[in-house]
Amino acid sequence: MIKRDLYLDNIKPFMSKDLVKVITGMRRSGKSTLLEQIKAELFSQGISKDSIISMNFESIQFDSLLDSHTSFYQEVMRLAGGKEGKLYLFFDEIQMVNSWERAVNSFRVDLDCDIYITGSNASLLAGELASLLAGRFITFEVLPFSFKEMVLAMPALTQDEVFDIYRTIGGLPFLTQVNFSRQESLAYLQDIFNSIVLKDIVQRNSFRDTDQLEKVLAYFISEIGTTISVKNLSNVFAEEKRPVSREGIYNYLNAAEDAMLLSRLKRYDVKGKDILRGQEKVYVTDLGLRESLFHNNEARIDMVLENIVFNELKRRGFEASIGKNGTKEIDFVAKKGSELQYFQVAYLLASEETIEREFSAFAGIDDNYPKTVISMDTVDFSRNGIQHMNIQDFLSS
Repeated sequence: MIKRDLYLDNIKPFMSKDLVKVITGMRRSGKSTLLEQIKAELFSQGISKDSIISMNFESIQFDSLLDSHTSFYQEVMRLAGGKEGKLYLFFDEIQMVNSWERAVNSFRVDLDCDIYITGSNASLLAGELASLLAGRFITFEVLPFSFKEMVLAMPALTQDEVFDIYRTIGGLPFLTQVNFSRQESLAYLQDIFNSIVLKDIVQRNSFRDTDQLEKVLAYFISEIGTTISVKNLSNVFAEEKRPVSREGIYNYLNAAEDAMLLSRLKRYDVKGKDILRGQEKVYVTDLGLRESLFHNNEARIDMVLENIVFNELKRRGFEASIGKNGTKEIDFVAKKGSELQYFQVAYLLASEETIEREFSAFAGIDDNYPKTVISMDTVDFSRNGIQHMNIQDFLSS
């Protein structure tokens, strides 16, 4: 089992504090395993197993609690009866419980407890929970394995071999159990994609035309890193006699974002300091899902590398947007608090013309924030105060 130190280190300062720890992430990204690692950390601090109450709502064992937050509340209070000291409550995939927010808020009031919950949708905190807890929660988003974690998961392989696997079949943690075998991995990834579509998108949003939804999602996953045109996509469906409105496409896209399958980036004017409307880009949370659909990650290596860098920035806590610098485009403007960095991603800097194009994306930006060009080159092309990094070195830093 790979220890998810990045997430554990972020969560540790909040352990035993009066904040509900909310762990979100795409289906099968490792949330349940992280809960077990949090428990192990508590045990190492001297917390007894008797102080822990744990429920995984994907198990049929808890089906009788799903339709009523009252039943959920009563069962937890029954299990808590007679226990002394602080309790530690772990609820996995809690969004399956109807009106779960009310029960969780009541546990805070009625018990001396530390609460950890997981869910597979970004809107887990929307609406009533935010109102009920009023600043009494903190969120952590779990992504599939990083490149560094992949290297740890495959100690018998060279770093180059690991990167070849990472950029094709991604980093979902379960794949360690099949040693990242391509055939078995792709079959698993296809099943995960189908589960996300059915359970996390169709059922939650009551979409009726599953075939149309899958085609729209396939388009966005196919065109990662390219400027999306909802208008053009709507026209394509109209020509195929399967009309879908622009609003309908946005509904599908929003639902995929909520299921944490996709991320949508807005465009940012680096000189005017404004967020610009339109001309957005979409990236997929795990590239293995794309490979399972199209088997062409290697053919689109430039966009795949861009997607990898975006996911890494997100993993490190940056909020990324596309940079507009006059007529030029910067792949990522990454912000975290007062920290700001600029990134340009390329496959290979194979010619002086390519080098000039990638480095000139930063021309005229006269601030002192770091500017980095990332590629697969092993030769250092840094110049004029702009750093160049090999992508494996960036991911390992």
